[in-house]
Amino acid sequence: MTKRIAATGASRVDWHMPDFADRWAVFLDVDGTLLDIARRPDAVAVSPQLRDALRLAYRLSSGAVALISGRTLSDLDRLFAPPQFPAAGQHGLERRDGRGHVTRLKDALDRIDLAARTLGAQARTQRGILIEHKGLSLALHYRGAPESQEWAEYAMRALLIGLGPEFQLVEGKMVYELKPGGRDKGTAIADFMSETPFAGRLPVFIGDDATDEDGFAVVNSCAGHSVKVGSGASAARWHIADAPGVRRWIESYAEYLKARAEK
Repeated sequence: MTKRIAATGASRVDWHMPDFADRWAVFLDVDGTLLDIARRPDAVAVSPQLRDALRLAYRLSSGAVALISGRTLSDLDRLFAPPQFPAAGQHGLERRDGRGHVTRLKDALDRIDLAARTLGAQARTQRGILIEHKGLSLALHYRGAPESQEWAEYAMRALLIGLGPEFQLVEGKMVYELKPGGRDKGTAIADFMSETPFAGRLPVFIGDDATDEDGFAVVNSCAGHSVKVGSGASAARWHIADAPGVRRWIESYAEYLKARAEK
């Protein structure tokens, strides 16, 4: 077990994490985990250092590094490619496996489109609200208008009733998201763990939000390492302070793999 505390400018980054080991399958949430949360989803950036560390870890682990995100696959590729990492987008509604094959749950497209048009009309009088139509899911961000949280929840719950029982409402950090049920970050991780190059490895999943709890549950059931970023109740068994700490941890993991490969 490791506990490290490192200075980063005026702040400190600490983590309580397992020692690095061979044969890990690493799964990484993006916003709030690899990247600092921004006011708008399109305002984030990936540093060259993080890009290099992820590429190195991906290569030296034979491809056993995957992104598990609420973002779309196309958005993840815009941020992180090349390479095109194995990834689950929209909370598992779309997934690219280790061979590059993409699967998507498409049955709900028409109903999500209708919900997006309805929400857009309702939100015209609301300032600071951002609607993100991802294709298979619909997110309403109120980070720019925290005072609108009650309105946002009411609007999304009303849409949920119209969409029917096959849909669910997911609450994240200053965001509500409507999506078809039956798929989540946990089911995505379970699918990856049944395939090459992840099968037979020990899963490690790092996430920061309530939407990551499904992934923590699956990893815990495999006796893997679930890691919560930041404070708050969680099923995760390990802890890391913040996104800068995660980035430092990824760099350390890549260096560990490099040292092992050079022996």
